[in-house]
Amino acid sequence: MYRIMIVEDDDKIAEILSGYIRKYNYEVVRAARFDDIRNEFVENRPHLVLLDINLPQYDGFYWCRQIRTISNVPIIFISARVGEMDQVMAIENGGDDYLTKPFNLDVVVAKIKGALRRAYGEYASVSAGSGDLYEVYGLGLDRSKNQVLWNGGKIILSHNEFRLLNCLIQQVGQIITREELLEELWDDADFVDDNTLTVNVTRVRKKLEELGIKGAIETVRGQGYRLEPVWKRESADA
Repeated sequence: MYRIMIVEDDDKIAEILSGYIRKYNYEVVRAARFDDIRNEFVENRPHLVLLDINLPQYDGFYWCRQIRTISNVPIIFISARVGEMDQVMAIENGGDDYLTKPFNLDVVVAKIKGALRRAYGEYASVSAGSGDLYEVYGLGLDRSKNQVLWNGGKIILSHNEFRLLNCLIQQVGQIITREELLEELWDDADFVDDNTLTVNVTRVRKKLEELGIKGAIETVRGQGYRLEPVWKRESADA
């Protein structure tokens, strides 16, 4: 049974969410210590987090960053904020998806199901080749840990970051359209802001740069993105 952790300080909203989600045979735990969400997360070991932005003490962006230091579980933001910048910040701070209040409970459950499938279920093993490590020109993707490895270094990716890089590396040197990437990362791509994909691409670029790989993900204007194996050249130069 999957365990869903709800981090929401509005008791009425939290109760409505809890009751509806339990109908689908998920275990639900509610955060109680809003000054200690990170440790509550460790204690409860949830498979997915529903995280509000406006919280006592520290906001949801802060707690998302804290959780990301120890886990890659799917995190779906739930917030009354409807601005594009809030959604961008949610993704930049490590979130996987974003729902605005008031929300349709069926949509909430659909988002949860999709995120769990991608993280643990039928879509979790997502690359060609056998075993947990997929490697192209020395750049490795560890599917068991959502890590990218190169030249002795390693970086942990979120689930969506991993799926994005995996999709690009499977067709290295080829253009992947934005539509293809949206469909790869989200089940309900029609309801995903196109800017969300841009933010995820930016995050993957930054993480590759942390490994010393610069300029690998190229934007092909009007078409999509292409992963060029510049790390192959950089490794040879080194």
